[in-house]
Order: sequence, then structure tokens, then C-alpha cells
Amino acid sequence: MAITHIASTPDTVRWGTLPLPGDRPVATVESDDILRIDTVSHEGLLEDQGRDPLAFFHAQGVRDEDVLADAIDIAERVEHPQGSGPHVITRPIAVKDVHPGDWLAIDVLSLKPRVPYGVISNRHGKGVLMGGLPRGRKTVSIFARAMEYQGRLQGVMRRSGTDAIETFRSGRTLRLPDPADGDIVFPLAPFLGMIGVTPDTDEHLSTVPPGDFGGNIDINLLVEGTRLYLPVFTEGAGLYVGDPHFAQGNGEVALTAFEASLDATLRVRVVARDRFVRNFGPLHGPLVETDDYLVPTGRALRLDDALADCTQEAIRLLGACAGFDEKHAYAYLSAAVDFDISEAVDIQRGVHAKIRKRDIGR
Repeated sequence: MAITHIASTPDTVRWGTLPLPGDRPVATVESDDILRIDTVSHEGLLEDQGRDPLAFFHAQGVRDEDVLADAIDIAERVEHPQGSGPHVITRPIAVKDVHPGDWLAIDVLSLKPRVPYGVISNRHGKGVLMGGLPRGRKTVSIFARAMEYQGRLQGVMRRSGTDAIETFRSGRTLRLPDPADGDIVFPLAPFLGMIGVTPDTDEHLSTVPPGDFGGNIDINLLVEGTRLYLPVFTEGAGLYVGDPHFAQGNGEVALTAFEASLDATLRVRVVARDRFVRNFGPLHGPLVETDDYLVPTGRALRLDDALADCTQEAIRLLGACAGFDEKHAYAYLSAAVDFDISEAVDIQRGVHAKIRKRDIGR
């Protein structure tokens, strides 16, 4: 078992597009190896926020020394193609001896904040209230803070007032949010919104829509101690990660979560296709496993179609790992399983189902 550290530099990240088969890997690892990745959030780097993270975050009350040097470097030096997605992701990581049809298991070992702050954004024409919010402007970005409060790290944000972009453009510097001033406090649950493998395409796709390859799945269950299974479509898998979050509600309704940079430690493991199918069935897309749940997923342009896709995946899963026939699986899902909206804002809507492992003897 080896440990590979991947820093975020202009040479190790992409901005806004997914890798292609055959792209040069940033690292090559073996099954059971560990990756430590310094992820960078795109919020505070984007063009509608000035593409100057030092100035943008300084205006929110952040000390200059608390603005990541790699974020500044990426904003200055990395190309961000027009019309692409917003996310900063690692260039592909090759995994030895994994082939199309196999699966990759990614264990989330550790997720540690790199900074004590982040941003929640709503952009015009996006979010579930598109056409209604934001009012009168293309982007609203709300600054939020992570701080120790009542014995644990929590999020803190204001209830009203100017947003982060207005503050930055005004030339003013605000105080940091603080519970002592009546600002709202909410729990944190860090996870990576984007974990994916390289799709089998001949063009660099936008990072925004997720797919059977994973990518921008935004499933907030993927906290420390969980596992994600992804089907492999290209030789070596071409793993990538990004879109770090401190917290996200199911649905991610405004467009983004509490976006903030994380130090992620992951373990990768190759799972042969036959073994995966024996254990979980002939699934088409990502599967999450937590201590308590098996979590099949579904995606589609329409939310009801995403729900149907997830239901079909759940029926396949129950048939393979718990001996259900279709009619009994469908009945059990209706009686006992919650189907949650992962996100409703990434072009492809996402739904995931939480099947209790204790129910099915796992």
C-alpha cells in the first residue's frame, strides 16, 4: 500500500471540463493505495466573483494568510473555457489493472477543512427557483464561516444584508459572521460533491451534469467512513475528484452547497465486474455504501425520471444481494425505503435510495 499526495497546482487540475480517455494521468496508483488530495473550491475564483480570491475573501473579513496560495495560483494561471462548468478537479488518476466493465471502490477515509470559510451561490437561471431568484442580478454569493461553537465545528452565516459580491465590488470589508451577533448556526458534514471516472467520450464534457460515471453527483451521505462504487469505462479508470463541500442539504436548491476547500484522504480498490455483480447486481451507475445503508442512485433530466431510474437500480440491487423478486422488491421499496433528492440543479437531476442494511441481513 502506497500513499500518493496530489497538490492542486496549475499542472495537476482541470477547470470546468472532465478528462478524456488517453489524457495523461497526474498519478498512477494500485488497488488498495491511498490518495491524499488537496482539493480547491471554485467559489471565490470564478469570473462573476472577480477571479481574484485574495481580494474577494479579504472583503469578507478573511485574513490574507487564510486565502489558499493554490487557489490564487489556479485563478491566475489555469484556463477556464467559456461555457464549461465551474468546478476545479484533479487531472485523471490512473489505477493499474482496472478495465472497462470493472468497478472502482473509493473509501472516504478523511475530509479535513483547509480553510475556515466558504461560499453558497445562486446564479441567474439556475437553482430550483430559476426565473425568480436571484432578483435583478446574475449571481448572489453568500459568505459563510466555519468555527468552533458549542464544542464542535459548525457553519455560521448572516440572515440578511449585502452578499459577498456586492461587498467585494463596494470596496468595503465586513466583519466575519458570528453567533454572538445573532447569525445563524448550522451543522457541518464535509463531503466531496464530485468523485468520478473518465467517461468514454471523444470530447471534454462539462463538469456540471453527473452520469453513470459519477462526477458531480452531490450525494451528501459521502462523508468520512463511507464508500462509493463507480463503474469503469476506460482503461485505468481515470479517477478525478473536486467540488468540496462543508455542508449541503438534499436538493442543493439554490445551486451550490456550502462550498469550501478540503484535504481529502481516499483509498481506491479495484472490484472485478463478476464480483460486483454477484454482490450488488448489474447496476448501471454509482452505488454508495455507509455503515447503515446501501444507496443506489438514479439520474435524468426530469426529476420523476431520475426517481424511476433509481427505483430500477434499487430493484436490481435487492434481487442480487437479498433474493427479492421484482414484485416483492418494488413493494418493499414503497413501504420501507426513503428516496431522497440528491440535487435538482445540475442539468441531470439526481435521486438516491437509502436501503437499510439490517433489513436485508447485510
